[in-house]
Amino acid sequence: MTASAQPELRMIPISRIEVLNPRDRNQEVFNEIVENIQNIGLKKPITVTPRIGDDGAEKYLLVCGEGRVKAFRKLGEERIPALVVTASDDDAFIMSLAENIARRRYKPIELLSGIAQLRDKGYKAREIAQKVGLGASYVEDVLTLLNCGEERLLSAVCSGSISMRAAMTIAGAGDDSKAIQAALHEAYESGQLRGHQLMNARRLVLRRQSAGKGLRRAPSSSSNTAITSSSLVRAYQKEVQRQRLLVRRAAVAQQRLAFVIGALRKLAADENFCNLLRAEGLDTVPKYLADHIVRG
Repeated sequence: MTASAQPELRMIPISRIEVLNPRDRNQEVFNEIVENIQNIGLKKPITVTPRIGDDGAEKYLLVCGEGRVKAFRKLGEERIPALVVTASDDDAFIMSLAENIARRRYKPIELLSGIAQLRDKGYKAREIAQKVGLGASYVEDVLTLLNCGEERLLSAVCSGSISMRAAMTIAGAGDDSKAIQAALHEAYESGQLRGHQLMNARRLVLRRQSAGKGLRRAPSSSSNTAITSSSLVRAYQKEVQRQRLLVRRAAVAQQRLAFVIGALRKLAADENFCNLLRAEGLDTVPKYLADHIVRG
């Protein structure tokens, strides 16, 4: 990386700043940044690298500090303190990505997007790992899952819901339900999935089967066709099965309740038993049951 060892601190015009690696921001967190800057000023300057704009004047690529720039704009400021460093486009992008990954709370999709962009720029897994401070084997697994479109599994790994090994095992099973269940069983037996992680993996597999491997799916004409034909029939059949199961469970619950009411009726007719309940202070029952017992 060829960044300048001694960055220069300047006041630069906000209108001349171009964001290299934009990201979505939590509105509540952003409001806190604005309030802090308004109350106590800017604690840390942003970092930029200079370029020549189309109009021949100097512009700046933002390396880190997008939230601070947006906060200054919202406050009506025209200039902002900045550390100006010398860096190539690729180095500036990598510095920006590394800054995002280094934050204590980053969105999994940001990490995946950043690694994917570095891959698209031609970097190999080991090079990406060195540049962003992640393990080489971890980055290799991330790239493998990205190439398979397994964004949902990757997001679960980044959030700690399942391990990377478990995600690779599930992905290796493909889309076959039986193979996936066998993979989950194998992961459980080998200790890759234990306790809540096993439950997380089961929920994830169901979500992956119903909503797809990706976190965002753009609608297409082919998918609309599937929805109006075979997928619609399958969804209807699945809903019918679910409703039938609910009816069966309701019937079983009704039978059990009738048995309980009948048993309570017989016990209530036994005066000795009722006297024993009164002596122990256990002679009250919910009104719903009492009404049914009396009706009998």
